[in-house]
Amino acid sequence: MSLTLHAMIPARYGSTRLKVKNLCLIAGEPMISYAINAALGSKVFSSVCVNSDHAIFAEIASRMNVEFYRRPNELGSSNTKSDEVIYDYFLSHQEADVLAWVNPISPFQTSQEVSDVVNYFLKEDLDSLITVEEKQVHCSYRGKPVNYQMDEPFAQTQDLQPINPFVYSMMMWRRQSFLESYKKNGHGLFCGKFGVYPVNKLTGLIIKNATDLMMADYMMRALKDSESYELCYDPIMNKYE
Repeated sequence: MSLTLHAMIPARYGSTRLKVKNLCLIAGEPMISYAINAALGSKVFSSVCVNSDHAIFAEIASRMNVEFYRRPNELGSSNTKSDEVIYDYFLSHQEADVLAWVNPISPFQTSQEVSDVVNYFLKEDLDSLITVEEKQVHCSYRGKPVNYQMDEPFAQTQDLQPINPFVYSMMMWRRQSFLESYKKNGHGLFCGKFGVYPVNKLTGLIIKNATDLMMADYMMRALKDSESYELCYDPIMNKYE
C-alpha cells in the first residue's frame, strides 16, 4: 500500500534563548529556509508544510512555495509539548500516513540525509524515529561509567561502544501508532517500534543560542565559498616523505 508522507517544519514565533531564531540569517538566508529546501530537495514527501503559531511564517511559506498551517494559539507557548503539536497536525491533516518533523534548528541537514532517514524508517517498518549522533567517547552518568571500565586499562576511543545522544534534526511517526499511543498515554513520541538513525557531525550542530548561530553562520559561509576541502600539512612533512 502506498503511504502519504508529510514533512512538517515547526516554527514557533516565541523563543526564550534566541529571539525569533527561525528568521535569523545564516549566510544571508533565514534559518528556516534550509530545512524547507532540504525537505523539498529530498523528493520523498507529498507535502512540505510550515507549522507555526504566527502569520509571519505564512509569508515565508508562500515565498518558498510550500504549505502553511496555522496551529492553535495555545500550541505556541514555550510550555507546549512536541506530542501536542504532532497530535494537532495529524488531526488537521487526515491524509498524512507518516509525518516527518524536519527541524529548522539543524541548518546543515541535507536533502540526501533527509531522504536516507525516510527510507530507513520505511525499510525497517518503524513507527517512530529520532536522529542521533554516534560518538565514541568515554561517558559517565551520575558518576558511573557508561561505556568503559574504571578497573581496566584506559580504552582507546576507537574501541569504545558508541553512545547515541539525540540530535532531533528529524523525527518521524506513523499516524496510527502515534494516535493510539497519544490517546492511551497522553504522549506518543516513542510509539510502537522505535528506532534511531545516526546523522553526520554537521547535522548535529543544533542552533539553541546566539553562539550556535554565530558558528553556523561562519561555517555555512565557508562551505558556500569553497567548492571542496583540501587536506594540508605543515611543510616540514616534505622532509619525511
